[in-house]
Amino acid sequence: MKAGSIAALALGLVAWAALFHTEIVRAVEVWDGSTAYSHCWFVLPIALYLAWDRREAAAGIAARPILWPVLLVIPGTLAWLAAERVGIMEGRQLVAVGFVQLLFLAVLGWRLAWAFSAPLLYLFFLVPFGAFLTGSLQRFTAAFTDVGLSVVGIPYIMDQFTIEIPEGTFYIAEACAGLRFLIASIAFGVLYACLIYRSPWRRAAFMLASCIVPVIANGFRALGIVVLGHILGSAEAAEADHIVYGWVFFSLVIFLLILAGLPFREDRQEPPAPRRQEPAPPAGGRSPWLAAGLVAAAVAIGPALAAAIDRAGAATPSGVTLPGFRPGPGCTASDDPARPGVQHFICSGLKLTATVQVFPPRTNPGTLIAARRSAGADDLAEDVVTSQLAGAPAWQLVETEKPDRLTATALWIDGDPGLGGLAGRLRQARNSILGDGLAPVLMTVRIGGDGAAPMNRNQHPQARAVIRAFIDAQDDLQAAAIGLAQAAVGR
Repeated sequence: MKAGSIAALALGLVAWAALFHTEIVRAVEVWDGSTAYSHCWFVLPIALYLAWDRREAAAGIAARPILWPVLLVIPGTLAWLAAERVGIMEGRQLVAVGFVQLLFLAVLGWRLAWAFSAPLLYLFFLVPFGAFLTGSLQRFTAAFTDVGLSVVGIPYIMDQFTIEIPEGTFYIAEACAGLRFLIASIAFGVLYACLIYRSPWRRAAFMLASCIVPVIANGFRALGIVVLGHILGSAEAAEADHIVYGWVFFSLVIFLLILAGLPFREDRQEPPAPRRQEPAPPAGGRSPWLAAGLVAAAVAIGPALAAAIDRAGAATPSGVTLPGFRPGPGCTASDDPARPGVQHFICSGLKLTATVQVFPPRTNPGTLIAARRSAGADDLAEDVVTSQLAGAPAWQLVETEKPDRLTATALWIDGDPGLGGLAGRLRQARNSILGDGLAPVLMTVRIGGDGAAPMNRNQHPQARAVIRAFIDAQDDLQAAAIGLAQAAVGR
């Protein structure tokens, strides 16, 4: 590979990093704060090693820049804009990594990019995706445990994800769904398949096993913890350090996968003979600088359009008076300094913080989702349980550990707190472009954090009751939120 191609790639990657710095920063924050994605720190070194491992096979192939990959940037830009407007960060990150693939393809040409396809495609593991599978994995683990307990004959009562046996109660939390094991297993399986096998069928078979085996193994892990609790006579004893035990169990599963795959290895076969050196591209051929520049210019269209839309709707609502919360039963106002829209209370010995935020009507839905997640700290906690607050369907309750807190949030979009999930994102995405909707309003009631004394899981039922009583003690929050949303747009 000539120095010109390397320099064009380097400049293209610098431009890419500048355009998608938000996606990069957000990914690094997730790697650092979530044990489910801590393996992402190793993806780039592994990709570099895979590229080094394939250097001989690519040694005889000359870089031949091509321009048609620029056309593929157009649907990619549309996909990135859709993900950006709807607030799906994982979608933005996946498309951004796809742009890296197109940059290499345009600068190196089809044959050389294909020679390095394994390390290039491995870069997709930089994206912390897969959280949407958590609910499905929870349901599978619960169903597996249900069947397993029936088979072993342990008496139990099961209510969705809660398992009650005579020795105690277990809960299949989101952290126990097996997502962290599944994602790490897939990343390892792809690496192992690329290094050990050459046949595409053997690679595909091992990758498939790396997807299926950890899901089933996690079911056995959950079942084993419940059975161990029955044997020990204590659910608490069986659950102690279950995350640590889970990683030990996962390591054993990976070791067994390695043993199962070794008899079919192909890495000991003679490697293919190095290619004969191809003649250099003729003078006057397409320049790698032109290819890199066109890809970078096309890729920049999406972020430029998104920035223009955000600038048009960045005006902060003015003339809006944020309402004050009333102390609930057993609550007194705290001496903590108040900020606009933030109040502190002491309720039954627990510190409670209530906040109101009014956003510009054209706010990007991703900003709203990030604010709601930040309020619940569910991006940084180790154990997260998300549910609807009993008796208050508009309020979402998030219980976390490390940090230990309970947070109830309600988000009004166009004056409607029922627009959750994709429907709410699509409505706010429309408002962010057209600018004819009401201002979004986010209300938060939190116990824990902000320097409060640490709680333990036994205090969670009390904290849930305190939050519920506090919300019930307020005046009509629905009317207040709609009034704020209308006042922010001058209606």
